[in-house]
Amino acid sequence: MNQRPQQPRPVASASAARSATSTPPDVARLANELTEVMSGLLAVIEQETEFVRAGNIREGMRLEPQKSELSRRYMLAVEHLKSMQKMLSQTDPELLATLRRHHETFRAMLQVNLTVLATAHAVSEGIVRGVNAEVQRRNIPNTYTASGQRAAPGPRNMTPIAISRTL
Repeated sequence: MNQRPQQPRPVASASAARSATSTPPDVARLANELTEVMSGLLAVIEQETEFVRAGNIREGMRLEPQKSELSRRYMLAVEHLKSMQKMLSQTDPELLATLRRHHETFRAMLQVNLTVLATAHAVSEGIVRGVNAEVQRRNIPNTYTASGQRAAPGPRNMTPIAISRTL
């Protein structure tokens, strides 16, 4: 009854265990895997950008599962590669430089995609706000006070609009 609970032992992370036992071929394989994942994700992002630019939002949304899976794989590969960066810089600095260049291209294309998505979001928000303003304007009665001023609408005259987020 007077036993002390045992303290939990720290568990080594998988990436730490991997970096301790990694060899140069493993690091090169991981770098190649990261390049492949970035290329796949870049292709999906470019496709999504083209769909959104053309106004085919539904088509762009259909790419979401593929984009999510590739993003997950990308994050895992980046984490593993970060843990092996020192070994990679010592064993194959040219491969590391190639990865950095590829990553810069990837970031530039991702920035274009985010800009297109933000523009589409702003345009759709502007449309919804415009529709809401028109609906509210039509719901407000055209009445005047005793002093001849336009009467301020009451809360019951302000009808909210409902928007379905599914396409």
